[in-house]
Amino acid sequence: MSKHDDHFFNTFSVVIGTLVAITLVLIGIARSIGIPFEQAKALSDEVVTAAVSERTAPIGKVAVAGQDNAALAIKPAAGATTAALALPKDGEETYKTVCSACHAAGIAGAPKVGDKAAWGPRIAQGKPMLYEHALKGFQGKSGVMIAKGGRSDLPDDLVRQTVDYIVKLNQ
Repeated sequence: MSKHDDHFFNTFSVVIGTLVAITLVLIGIARSIGIPFEQAKALSDEVVTAAVSERTAPIGKVAVAGQDNAALAIKPAAGATTAALALPKDGEETYKTVCSACHAAGIAGAPKVGDKAAWGPRIAQGKPMLYEHALKGFQGKSGVMIAKGGRSDLPDDLVRQTVDYIVKLNQ
């Protein structure tokens, strides 16, 4: 490399470095000037204010004995339908709405309905054991069974009906 090339490279590097520094300074100045205007705009926007209030609202409320606690009644989430909150009517419907989420696809090691090789040893343990695992949950070598399939509002009898239905499908 010649002496002229070194001089050009050094001069070029200084110019580029200076331009980068000037750009960073201008960005900093623009942000310091613009932030107060953006904050004022955000605070005057009702939609933004409502969204912030919703995100920062307390997650729980306390009922006080002797006080009117009617406002604390549990309300379904926005957009939820009563059908989504209703209990299934029998074991077949419970399987279709709750259990099939894992047992149709084999998620988390759940034995697929119709896989008699996977269900055989489980059914051989007897229904009382299957009922217990379905009601209380179970963690084995091959997977996890969440208590009541994650629907803690299901009555025990409905869970037993569902186990009977699934056993019938896999015999």
